Amino acid sequence: MSSISRLPAGTAIRPMDAADIGPVAELARRIWQATYPGIITQDQIDYMLAQRYNATVLAEELGRDDVAWDVLWRDGARIGFAATLFPPEGEAEAKLDKLYLDPTHQRGGLGGALIAHVAERAAARGCQTLVLAVNKHNAPAIGAYRKHGFTVRESVTKDIGHGFVMDDFIMARNLSR
Repeated sequence: MSSISRLPAGTAIRPMDAADIGPVAELARRIWQATYPGIITQDQIDYMLAQRYNATVLAEELGRDDVAWDVLWRDGARIGFAATLFPPEGEAEAKLDKLYLDPTHQRGGLGGALIAHVAERAAARGCQTLVLAVNKHNAPAIGAYRKHGFTVRESVTKDIGHGFVMDDFIMARNLSR
């Protein structure tokens, strides 16, 4: 059964297009403001949002063959999104680069459906593993990823500029099961 058929009525996962750029950036801002205070500073939140969700970056990623953006809709509103990075031909590890769901819609299976959608697409492209990075202090997200088959592979700290670091776990899920 595909992830799409498991979605509740009124819910859909659609490929992101140019009309989604502004609304997805705004959704990211709302989700990050609800999620990251207390985990990272407001300055780092602002820096990372500007770096990752500006219109130029999103438009460039929409034009790439190795990146897939999906938007999760419920009752006509955008409530979540995912971005997946696919490896070059012959490599077997895709990266779930972004996955965010409006906090008012969490814990209802929609994030899991979005993960399943990404995993199905990665497997269909020949990937054997799906990896992601999650902040070590984001316990709810770590728990959700564990629930959906991810395990911690390693701990990393990455300098992202302006004196900020990403202090993450790299989690992986085997797609061949």
